[in-house]
Amino acid sequence: MQKFDLIVIGTGPAGEKAAVKAAYFGHKVAIIEKEEVYGGAEVVTGTLPSKTLKETALFLSGKFEKGVYGVERGLEHEASVEDFMYRKNFVSASAAQEIYENLMRHGVTIFHGIASFEDPHTIKVRGEKEETIYGENIIIATGSYPYHPSSIPFDGKRIHDSDTILQIHRFPKSLCIVGAGVIGCEYATIFATMGTKVYLVNDKEHILPFVDHEVSTDLVAQMQAANVEILFNKSIESMTPAATEKEMISVRLKSGEALSVDMFLFAAGRSGNIKELHCDKIGIKVGSREQVFVDSQYRTNIPHIFAVGDVIGFPALASTSMDQGRVAVAHIFQTQDLEHLPSHFPYGIYTVPEVSMVGITEEDAVKRNLHFCVGKARYADMPRGKILGTKSGFLKLIFSKDELRILGVHIIGHLATELIHYGVMLVEEKKTLHDLIGQVFNFPTLHELYKYAGYDGLSNHTGHKVKP
Repeated sequence: MQKFDLIVIGTGPAGEKAAVKAAYFGHKVAIIEKEEVYGGAEVVTGTLPSKTLKETALFLSGKFEKGVYGVERGLEHEASVEDFMYRKNFVSASAAQEIYENLMRHGVTIFHGIASFEDPHTIKVRGEKEETIYGENIIIATGSYPYHPSSIPFDGKRIHDSDTILQIHRFPKSLCIVGAGVIGCEYATIFATMGTKVYLVNDKEHILPFVDHEVSTDLVAQMQAANVEILFNKSIESMTPAATEKEMISVRLKSGEALSVDMFLFAAGRSGNIKELHCDKIGIKVGSREQVFVDSQYRTNIPHIFAVGDVIGFPALASTSMDQGRVAVAHIFQTQDLEHLPSHFPYGIYTVPEVSMVGITEEDAVKRNLHFCVGKARYADMPRGKILGTKSGFLKLIFSKDELRILGVHIIGHLATELIHYGVMLVEEKKTLHDLIGQVFNFPTLHELYKYAGYDGLSNHTGHKVKP
């Protein structure tokens, strides 16, 4: 039996970064992957594929370019689903190859197959051949999978989850999406951009409830303008699959309304991917959605077994998962370099338009009874925004009235997920409006949104409003 200082289960963002960090510090590391492609949801079914599809949809549709320079940009041919998927497949394959090469460069031993616990230190790997390996320490980084309610007859052809929707062979004429969380909203805007009529069924009165309400309201307006019909406070009662390819899927809502659609996507929740591990065999504590319970060091109830990434639930972001893997390794081997995640990290939602945020929302500030004020700047008012032809979008600052300290940054619009990182620094380092206004940015750039949101905030704070 081969013995390792660390066994990592899963090659997604959390698993890969944990494995290579441990190997970098001279430890003998093994990693187990059950799929043919490396990278987990980051590469195969989630982060990179969906974000690439968004950029592809924008390019093929010309959404942000039509008429900007006084001409209409046309396509030589109508975009096909092959055009739509080409870049996604290329990016995924390239990323998977890079993960493999990174593991090889660091001397990580790779096992292919399904992992399961034999005892707290021993892992059985069932692949082309069955073998057993021993780990002094173990990290579970197996990710998550789409939740499948029994009432939905998934077939991977016209009735999809967020994994199989990436394998379609034609564009749907119409699409019903259940779930107005991050995944549901992203796919709603992607398909709407490609000309699909989208129905978004949401059992609440707001989409993305953790997002600043002013931002989510603006996103709703832009989604509706893009032919996304959002059905608030509605839920599915039943659905009838189409008997033939030419027939439509019938979706009945509890309100009595009925939808007739070409395809259906259920995007309401994910579960921890631990079924094949047999965690119960060794007593690892898990939750109702099969998510592994961990402490602040990502340690499970078994001291030498850790879990990181989507398998532990919130926030389930590729960005945080990577550093969770690195933090776990820091505690396992006492590397004394990265012992916790920062207090504030950005959220990026790759809808059309993008949404990104860090820190508290205006609603949070109200609930906490904080003395706060806000400042806003709109893309359309910035010279760079005019050059880009951007007619919508804004940046919003939340700051304290006493110290003028920046507590939250919220952006909706072009490149929001890129622009937010300066906001992370402002919140994390407790900068004030005066610190912000004192900075010099290239001109013309979208970063000026920060400065003019700061000026607007000062105007609101002092009551000396020059610009409406």
